[in-house]
Amino acid sequence: MSAVRRHLWDEYQAVGSARGSARRKRQRFVDKNGRCNVQHGNLGGESSRYLTDLFTTLVDLKWRWNLLIFLLTYTVAWLVMASMWWGIAYLRGDLHRAHDQSYHPCVANVYNFPSAFLFFIETEATIGYGHRYITERCPEGIVLFLFQSLLGSIVDAFLIGCMFIKMSQPKKRAETLMFSRAAVISQRDGRLCLMFRVGNLRNSHMVSAQIRCKLIKSRQTPEGEFLPLDQCELDVGFGTGADQLFLVSPLTICHEINPKSPFFCLSPRSLRSEQFEIVVILEGIVETTGMTCQARTSYTEDEVLWGHRFLPVMSLEDGFFRVDYSQFHATFEVPTPPYSVKEQEESLSLPSPFNTPIGNNQNRREHICSLDCIDILEEKTNKFPSKLQKISSRKEGLQRRVLRMSSSNVEKACSTGDLLKIQQISSVPSNEDGDERIQLKAFRIKSESLTQSTGDLELQKKPQGMLTLGTRLEDNLPAKLRKMNSDRLS
Repeated sequence: MSAVRRHLWDEYQAVGSARGSARRKRQRFVDKNGRCNVQHGNLGGESSRYLTDLFTTLVDLKWRWNLLIFLLTYTVAWLVMASMWWGIAYLRGDLHRAHDQSYHPCVANVYNFPSAFLFFIETEATIGYGHRYITERCPEGIVLFLFQSLLGSIVDAFLIGCMFIKMSQPKKRAETLMFSRAAVISQRDGRLCLMFRVGNLRNSHMVSAQIRCKLIKSRQTPEGEFLPLDQCELDVGFGTGADQLFLVSPLTICHEINPKSPFFCLSPRSLRSEQFEIVVILEGIVETTGMTCQARTSYTEDEVLWGHRFLPVMSLEDGFFRVDYSQFHATFEVPTPPYSVKEQEESLSLPSPFNTPIGNNQNRREHICSLDCIDILEEKTNKFPSKLQKISSRKEGLQRRVLRMSSSNVEKACSTGDLLKIQQISSVPSNEDGDERIQLKAFRIKSESLTQSTGDLELQKKPQGMLTLGTRLEDNLPAKLRKMNSDRLS
């Protein structure tokens, strides 16, 4: 039984490792060296278009095929032309009378195929040893000589020009342009950015260097159309000119992730399940040759590191700046929010008790408390006789002004503990004759506590008599009126 379990576990590990390797080695659209993994098939009759542009076709071929074509072309041309000279000598009978001193052949000292081949090489290479030469009694030899000169010039111009263009191609210049092995996502200037690094190993500059980024990702349109390997542009500073590079030292290219970015919803969780490829294209003019050079690379989702940053490679030496390319690909972890930019913006837009000012709820509750105190005073005043109501009406305006001042100051600053204290005092029930005095005392305590909690409000600067003037309304009445009022209330 244990042997069976061990066998199943080994098979499970083998399948898991195979899946992991398939995940890591998935098909890329562009390799790290810039080669595009695209093959054209089933061209049918369109293959003849390659022959119409034969020069470009030869230049685009690999070196081994170019060398093979180069050797075969010259070998075949030499053999064919040597055979033609040998044929003229054979038809004229020069081969049988080559050693006759009285006979005048078409080409002197040509009496077999090797001698005809040597004559052609001497003529084509303009060596001119002087032993073999064409005579004036051979018009067909003169015509063949002219044809040989023209054909040789055409073959030399075509093949040597093709080899020269292929050797001077700036593709090898792209080998000295470096890209970082991985791209990173971290914050820069308070914004989440996708970054990668580029560098130039040569001292010669890249004139008018420009960088572009493409996102290769399959998607489906709202109409149901499936777009395989859809290409989307990534902004790396096109509007600000940051895509124009002065590539003297390694530079970090930055793509800001904003609502216009295709990575607006990208998070560390979705990065594990996404499948995309970022193609980077660096173009510029080679300073030494003046030819346009293009370097390419790509980053898959496995090569994007969340919460990392590149190590600095520049250092100041004695009179110059030094670039340490040993740290070119090195990164280190930095604190980065594990959320997408969309989730961060949504969390900021939602109302939170930590983001809401405390004074809003307290102002509302304080305003309600102030209105309740005013209502209590109005109810007590309505029970007074008509003369007392006239006297109290004079005091009412002052009372409302004091309450308005206190409520406005409360809107500026207040504390929750003061409000709880007010509620506890104002919630005590009382059926005795001094009920209105308890309410007025609660109002006075509230005003004093709120004034002391702020410490710098203008309400604290006012005399205390201003606050107690409207609250102790009955204390300002004569003794007879207070007695009448107490009798009426009883």
